[in-house]
Amino acid sequence: MRLRENAFLKAIRAGRQQVGLWVSLSNAYAAEAVAPAGYDWALLDMEHCPNELTSLLGQLQAFEPTPTTPIVRPDWNDAVKVKRLLDMGVPGLLFPMVESIAEAEAAVAACRYPPRGNRGVAGTMRANRFGRVTDYFTEVENQTAILIQLETVQAVENATAFAEIDGIDGIFFGPADIGADMGILGQPMHPDIWAFIRPAARKLMDRRMPVGTLVSDPAFATELLNDGFSFVACGSDAGLLAKAADTLLKTVKDNLT
Repeated sequence: MRLRENAFLKAIRAGRQQVGLWVSLSNAYAAEAVAPAGYDWALLDMEHCPNELTSLLGQLQAFEPTPTTPIVRPDWNDAVKVKRLLDMGVPGLLFPMVESIAEAEAAVAACRYPPRGNRGVAGTMRANRFGRVTDYFTEVENQTAILIQLETVQAVENATAFAEIDGIDGIFFGPADIGADMGILGQPMHPDIWAFIRPAARKLMDRRMPVGTLVSDPAFATELLNDGFSFVACGSDAGLLAKAADTLLKTVKDNLT
């Protein structure tokens, strides 16, 4: 048995745009509802959601039969947690709140076996189909997407330095936290935030570094993708559910006689 090709990683390396969905309900049953929709990638969030490894496992299993590539955002750049996620077969990681070159290099090292990194070696695990994937140890580092998230003014200003780090496959801008650091809290779509992000993103694109983000406006997601962003999440499962519930109730009540 051979290791499965990472379709998301192949696409962004080839310059093909990838449309994503934020998955935050932390439940395998809910993940099964959105998994067949056909998104190119899905972000399973452990930073701002009540996910644990066991709940995450069920969500990975929900996406397994689909062409969607699940990317996991751990709650922190923790080598022990990263090791466990990789052993579970996570095909990509988005490391939050990366502020320095050292932190970015640590993220890469956590995904690499010695001597290139510090990932511990497990022989029988879900990631290698419990020992059946014969090329796992030679191929996994080529098939694991390593993405870092810039969330402060300083990190954005230093964005091009992160692009020089060997092993970084994509750089993600977090507009909510960047905005907070700019003094614009709770307004991730504020034009001043994007006026700050987009020139930095352009410099990365010019260096052929894939760039991503999350926005809640489908039209703006399309605009960013057309402008050169490689991977953009255009909404979240929680947001879709809340909006649909509100809209349904309003529609019925507005038409009562």
